[in-house]
Amino acid sequence: MKKTKQVLNIITYNIKSLIIFEICFKLLSLMIFTPLFIGGFNLIMKLTGFSYLTIENITKFLLNPITLIMLIILFLLMTLYTMFDITTIITILDNSYHKRKVKVMDAVLVSLNKCKNVFKLKNIPLAFLVLFLIPFLNIGLSSNLVTTIKIPEFIMDFIVKNQTLLIIFSVLIIILTIILLRWIYALHYYVLEELSFKEARSKSIELSKKNHLKDLLALIVIQISLTIIYLIFIILGILIIVLFNKLFGNIILLKSITSTVIWIFIALSFIIVTVLSTPISYASISVLFYLHKISKKEKINDLVVLKNKKSKKNHGKLKKVLVCIVSLAFILAVMFTYGLYKGKYNLNIEYIRTLEVTAHRGASVLYPENTLSAFIGAKELGADWIELDVQETKDGKIIIMHDTNFKRTTGVNKNTWEVTYDEIKDLDAGSHFDKKFKDERIPLLDDIIKWARENNMKLNIELKPTGYEKDFEKLVVDIIKKYHYEDSCVITSQVYNVLENVKKYDSNIETVYVMSFAYGDILSLRDADNFSIEASSITNSLVKKVHKEGKQIYVWTVNTKENINKMIDLKVDNIITDNITLAKDIIYNSKTSNLINEYIKAINNLF
Repeated sequence: MKKTKQVLNIITYNIKSLIIFEICFKLLSLMIFTPLFIGGFNLIMKLTGFSYLTIENITKFLLNPITLIMLIILFLLMTLYTMFDITTIITILDNSYHKRKVKVMDAVLVSLNKCKNVFKLKNIPLAFLVLFLIPFLNIGLSSNLVTTIKIPEFIMDFIVKNQTLLIIFSVLIIILTIILLRWIYALHYYVLEELSFKEARSKSIELSKKNHLKDLLALIVIQISLTIIYLIFIILGILIIVLFNKLFGNIILLKSITSTVIWIFIALSFIIVTVLSTPISYASISVLFYLHKISKKEKINDLVVLKNKKSKKNHGKLKKVLVCIVSLAFILAVMFTYGLYKGKYNLNIEYIRTLEVTAHRGASVLYPENTLSAFIGAKELGADWIELDVQETKDGKIIIMHDTNFKRTTGVNKNTWEVTYDEIKDLDAGSHFDKKFKDERIPLLDDIIKWARENNMKLNIELKPTGYEKDFEKLVVDIIKKYHYEDSCVITSQVYNVLENVKKYDSNIETVYVMSFAYGDILSLRDADNFSIEASSITNSLVKKVHKEGKQIYVWTVNTKENINKMIDLKVDNIITDNITLAKDIIYNSKTSNLINEYIKAINNLF
């Protein structure tokens, strides 16, 4: 209880500086490092020639010299990032211990000076210590992250079937924990007393002698307490909101507000835990550090933040640097947000990539197929992609049409190659589905791509040749390039020669070969970047073989819960379906844990 009070005192004395620093640091790092990491990783994959990573090809990817160099750079950036966070926190906490107020800018200047020394040869091991400490000192935060992640089945199977290896791994973790506990005060000695890593490690071992178990228990209690407080906070908050909803349950507007407030409350609670998790962890270590030094009658150094002319000059330089950093963060954040909006940040990595949903001919269950209404409906239902069929008219116009004859969808018994666009542009393409869609027309590919650009929709454009076309592939590719839509669409066809012609005209256009069944060496079809295969032909070995070559598998047409779950288990990349809502719901549930699902059920029960 006494230690807990001391931890609280050391945090609260300079709480304003701690919170300001952590919020600014976390926001800036999120705005800078997240887009840089994702963009950098995509760049590595592009430079190394990998479009998709799986368990089968990850070793080859990691051993590539370019990958190794980039990973070393990433390691250095992570070390600097983490080191700067920790040294600033320790600086602020030390001033709190000495009952002295400190400004964020002053603490940051001290921290920057400490960080630049970490890459001296004698201090390099400190970088490894910093990174290894992260999971051990953020249990409260990690537990909340873990609840949103579903562990891949192969990992669970491995754990269950390899008990001996699991025991060995557990022993190694225990040994690592013991080592880290012996070195846990090395960072404080490095920051507060300017010792080298070797000196700081020796001092830490001496300081923690006979206190290992007590220190471990103290840290565990702190982390568990953080987790419990967070969960209690969440539960109480939801209970209050639910009670409010019960009292005013008949007001529909308030129900909507209640649902929104719950999600905001959960998000804010998580942000608070994220911001305070690291300071609380290091406040705990700081208290133990000072208590052990007192008990061993060691001198406690006072890290005074000097304020002189040089400091004021450094303040000016730091402000300029911060302006540059904030500007960079803003630019990267805008680019990242735009990328998210455009759907460009779904990493092609097994167990990380999210299975995407393609609306077959648009939302064709609720709207007339291959019409603008069907495409708008697909967007509203949350489809990631829209699949549509294109053909060429007599006068070289590219129209959205599945059948070669207009009879089924418009009642006119003519073939696509027999008519000009002017002859069919006013045909009723909706009444065959429902009289209320009588104003639907056969769209041009030009118009749909323009709409898709404006609405951030990706298109699966299937070319259906009739044998009467002239420059069919060129016309389609020219339309795509006209609107700079190459990165947001794929060209697909059941005729492989079509894909060969597309690649001859523009090798950068992504192609997908559509097959009713897959047999033999389909990977020898080099002009197919990916494959779209009928669901009954999908096997585990086929998916693995295709993924090993860095290619993707689309599956058609998957409409039942059983088949959607089967495709999730087989780890395909994209399912083409008529039932968009069912597919999205099942995929979402497969990616989240029971805890998050319980939150969702609780909210849904309000209605």
